[in-house]
Amino acid sequence: MRSKGAGASALALSILLSACVGGVAPPRSGPAPVDDNRESDREPAREPVRVHPSRDTGASPNIRGIQMPARIVGAVPVLPVPVIAPVTPTNAATAGVVAGPAVASLPIDDVQAQSALAAFVTSCPSLVRRNDASGLTRGADWQPACAATVSVPRGGARNFFAQWFEAAQVGDGKAFATGYYEPEIAGSLERRDGYAPIYGRPNDLIDVDLGAFSTALKGKKVRGRVDRSNLVPYYDRTAIEQGAISGRAPILAWARDPIELFFLQIQGSGRLRLPDGEILRVGYATQNGRDYTGIGALMKSRGLLQPGQTSMQGIVAWLHAHPAEGQAIMRENKSFVFFRELEGAPLGALGLPVTGQVSAAADVKFVPLGAPVFLSLDRQDASGLWIAQDTGGAIKGSNRFDTFWGAGPAAESTAGGMAGRGTAFLLLPIGTVQRLNGQRVNGQIDGAQDGGPIPQP
Repeated sequence: MRSKGAGASALALSILLSACVGGVAPPRSGPAPVDDNRESDREPAREPVRVHPSRDTGASPNIRGIQMPARIVGAVPVLPVPVIAPVTPTNAATAGVVAGPAVASLPIDDVQAQSALAAFVTSCPSLVRRNDASGLTRGADWQPACAATVSVPRGGARNFFAQWFEAAQVGDGKAFATGYYEPEIAGSLERRDGYAPIYGRPNDLIDVDLGAFSTALKGKKVRGRVDRSNLVPYYDRTAIEQGAISGRAPILAWARDPIELFFLQIQGSGRLRLPDGEILRVGYATQNGRDYTGIGALMKSRGLLQPGQTSMQGIVAWLHAHPAEGQAIMRENKSFVFFRELEGAPLGALGLPVTGQVSAAADVKFVPLGAPVFLSLDRQDASGLWIAQDTGGAIKGSNRFDTFWGAGPAAESTAGGMAGRGTAFLLLPIGTVQRLNGQRVNGQIDGAQDGGPIPQP
């Protein structure tokens, strides 16, 4: 899972386009040279990796033609439909939904469609039973498309999406996409000088559902700890790094580089390469309840980053070059993530595996979790079909996405500089837009009054 309150993506500041091509973002029929959002300073690959049984160690599949060295290929996004959106929409239903172009007209290539279909199939059980906070769909809406997945012929994935879905634009449709990846950092199962602990969930961290105490607080949660008879905020990053939770939380392993560990927390999951070459995978368990602060924006506002340094790689390089100042800046992000050991692929917010170059994080108030999304961006590599299977603490609002690129050097390079802008279209079950707008005309959309979702069956 993207590190919920911690982070989601360390917002990659734009590496602007080096070129543009005419027309809409084109489908990719073969490998295309190109350039996801967090930071990690890796060592070059060394000897072959030995892994625990059942742990996936492969690099990301090359679904979008990513090659090394990664470079940016520009594209001209499809323009959104002009609309007047509410100033402060509380979910997609209140933001307004209009019909987009025919799905068959969207430049989705067969490889993308097949990979997206496989991810969509894993999302179906959640889609048909999950309460959709966006207010756009009901569980029953997804049942026909989900049932149809079992009979899609080989090579028929693109036609499947065209047959069962319609494109819908939420609000003004203006999309911003960053990226994240699964980093690999050096570490040890034994404590070593200079290494930083990778903590599991502390035994005194308490999750509180405020809605259990007041209906006015429904949906709101806090985390904290008990101090005598009071519930107080949990320790922040500085206190934890200074030993406040010693003896209160298990230590899963030790990270050789505290800066790499910091960005592992932002990514929410990753791989730890042990001294003997073995790989230990860790994923998001929980977070300390403190607000997330993106240090890239802080560093830029203070003039610490020069032109060309605003990618995640540039930020990491600066932190390594200024260790004392860097530690102080990282501690301004009070959020702290706790991990658990993973078997297999990293998991998203649905508790399902996420797939590199296929899965994306979104705000559940604006995108049904598990739904397909078509992004038409000024970045060719990020344009195309994605499945919204994750969330992130910094991924908030309509048309805000964080694309997942998997693992490996190409994933790191692409994620680190991803900042794509353009247009987003949700792919919703056919008839959804007409139903929503019919309810809006008849004044039946609850979200238009109180921000709540359309009642679920």
